[in-house]
Amino acid sequence: MAVAAVAMAGSGGGAGASAAPGPIKTHVHSLPLTGASASLKALGARSTAPFSMVGVTWNGARTKLRGAVEVRTRSANSGHWTQWLKMQQPDDIPDPAELNRPGVRGGMSPMWSGPSNGIQVRAAGAHNATALPAGLRVDLIDPGKATTGTSGQTGSGMGLAGYAMDATATDTATPTDSATATDTATASGSAGAPDTPTATDSASPTATTTATASASASPSTAASASASPSASASSWPSQLPTLAQAYPSCPTSSASPSASASQTPPDPMPATTTSTVAPPPMVTRAGWGADECARESGYPLYGSSVKVMYVHHTDTTNNYSCSDSPAIVRGIYAEHLNQGWRDLGYNFLVDKCGTIFEGRFGGMALPIVGAQTYGFNTNSMGVAAIGTYTDFSGGDSTASTFPGAKPSTAMLGSIARIAAWKFGMTGVNPGTGTAYLTEGASDSYGFTAGTSYKFNVISGHRNGFATDCPGNQLYNALGMVRSYAAGPVSGVAVTGMSGGAAKSGTSYYTKGSATVSWTTSTPSQVISGFDVLVDGRAVAHTSGSSRSASISVAAGSHTVQVRATHVRGSTTLSSGVTLVGDTTAPTFPTAPGVKVRTGTVNSTAVPVTVTWKAADNAALAKVVATSPSSATFGPTVTSWNTTAKPGTSDLFALKAYDVAGNTAGASVYRTPSIIQEASTTRTGSWTRKSSTSYLGGYSYSSSSAGASISWTFTGRSVAWIVSRASTSGQAYIYVDGTKVTTVDLKSSTTLYRQAIWTKTWSSSAKHTLKIVVVGTSGRPTITTDGIATIG
Repeated sequence: MAVAAVAMAGSGGGAGASAAPGPIKTHVHSLPLTGASASLKALGARSTAPFSMVGVTWNGARTKLRGAVEVRTRSANSGHWTQWLKMQQPDDIPDPAELNRPGVRGGMSPMWSGPSNGIQVRAAGAHNATALPAGLRVDLIDPGKATTGTSGQTGSGMGLAGYAMDATATDTATPTDSATATDTATASGSAGAPDTPTATDSASPTATTTATASASASPSTAASASASPSASASSWPSQLPTLAQAYPSCPTSSASPSASASQTPPDPMPATTTSTVAPPPMVTRAGWGADECARESGYPLYGSSVKVMYVHHTDTTNNYSCSDSPAIVRGIYAEHLNQGWRDLGYNFLVDKCGTIFEGRFGGMALPIVGAQTYGFNTNSMGVAAIGTYTDFSGGDSTASTFPGAKPSTAMLGSIARIAAWKFGMTGVNPGTGTAYLTEGASDSYGFTAGTSYKFNVISGHRNGFATDCPGNQLYNALGMVRSYAAGPVSGVAVTGMSGGAAKSGTSYYTKGSATVSWTTSTPSQVISGFDVLVDGRAVAHTSGSSRSASISVAAGSHTVQVRATHVRGSTTLSSGVTLVGDTTAPTFPTAPGVKVRTGTVNSTAVPVTVTWKAADNAALAKVVATSPSSATFGPTVTSWNTTAKPGTSDLFALKAYDVAGNTAGASVYRTPSIIQEASTTRTGSWTRKSSTSYLGGYSYSSSSAGASISWTFTGRSVAWIVSRASTSGQAYIYVDGTKVTTVDLKSSTTLYRQAIWTKTWSSSAKHTLKIVVVGTSGRPTITTDGIATIG
């Protein structure tokens, strides 16, 4: 198996999606929550500067908020306020070394609101009695957006934004910033605030605006996840450019290095970054517009290798467009920094469309220590599913929360793809593998510091920390993620053929070309490609996202299969489907036949039946009549009832199609005729009757037993035409001097111009048709209206 070397710099570059023109500015506007008691705090409804994400934070990273925080926001597009939405308790806690830094704040899981310009917040301690944490504030996060000026630079002026934080790291109330914008409007803190609040909140402070690094390329660029990181066997330090190399204009004082943030590559270096699995397409930090000047400068901490992947959810809304995903990532980045974290806590994020975003800086292929599973961050990685995946589906009596959702197959596939790539670096089977990690925290909520614990290499956050994360819906799907990551591809089946091929029975037929379609139950993200096999030989290859391919076959019967290759190298072969190459046209062994049939006759239409026999060497599909009118018949139909105009030579034409699309035609000319009684030989008593109901305006009638009427004609088919009523009698029919049958003209209703009896020969010849009156008791009369023939 080919080994892909992956050494992608965390700063982006050529390894990921098309980079944004530069870092994208984000801003955080912070407003304090105030109240008359320690257990009840609020922020009255008010207009604000634009934001799209809401965070709530407080002094002291280790302090717990025991109670509920509810918010509602006003849409910048519609001007309408949302219902009250319950924010989620935090699921992700930094690594102990990061948590213990001065100034790190506790916080709820940030909530994506979409473009908004109004906010109202209320917080209550448990049972409205438990004191809320000090320094409680709401953070309104504007994730910014990519804009291109005439110079091709992003934003106006394009100064690289520094991230202003509480420099003294004290747990005071809301800090102020002389360069910040203030809230433009305030409103009453009542729960029923109107859509356009006007009242003034007496406790309204000056809003703190914190300019932060944001992260996202334009939605169309980032959401497409179009870039596939190319493998390159780079070595240190080229894998990780220094901050100055990544952004030469970044001020050296914009971020403060700590003892753990080295400006030189780590020594010893992390384990090799080569993998047996190619890296997945993903949006790099540069691709989503991360401002590298905002995070802690220098290199992050590294482990020796990634042994466990913890799956998280962000606890943000599921009601987002995937074009919003880059901005959501920027917003989470901004809020994590706003809480005093070194960087974005997760190593990777995945949206519901399956787009993968690079998280924490440091090299996507390297064992970066993140801030995602408290006490087990070293030698692990955190992959966060954007959204909420609990099985909670409603609100309580006072507020609704974001309902849980089932993770999409694309999301699960991308999480599995990251696992397959990362564990391909250590040779661990992501489906069945386990690993030991040592608890690195002294207050580890059920774990003992320094003790080694066993985990599935794909685990949920809750396996390493006391949390609901990643929600039951996602946690219960981790078995599927393991199966996807490990392979092989399952459910591979040919579903059909088109593009020149058609089905008959269980086989397909083509003149030579076909488009083969297939399905799998394994998502595309973990499939490296497909091969279409004809008689065991690969004739077409596609990417893992394709589900069809065009092929060509020679004449004869062939077996077509699809072989799927998992990213880890295993293959799965579908069952075979028969495809017959057929270039031979159908045949008509004999010319079509045309005969008169029973039915109503008039001066412009004689009822006839067209018969044929069509055959094909493979599979006949249909027969189409093209003259004297149009009709389509199945492959087993051999006759067609139609009408023909008397007195003219009519073309009767057919076209046969086989399933492969080959065709053949057959046709004959035939002349229908109507011959009335004026040219007959009659014996006995006959009466001429006139009426527009009769052919030609007249007919002949007789009630004399033994009276006869005879026609001599040349043709291959004949029908006797009569009038019928309840008083009509019986007649003997003679053909060429021989009695052939007795017919009864009696009918419960009066009928005119009825072809009541027919006879057909194999070829045209001279014949005599004689009708003899039986003289039926009580109804002796018969009325004849001529004959119809086919010449």
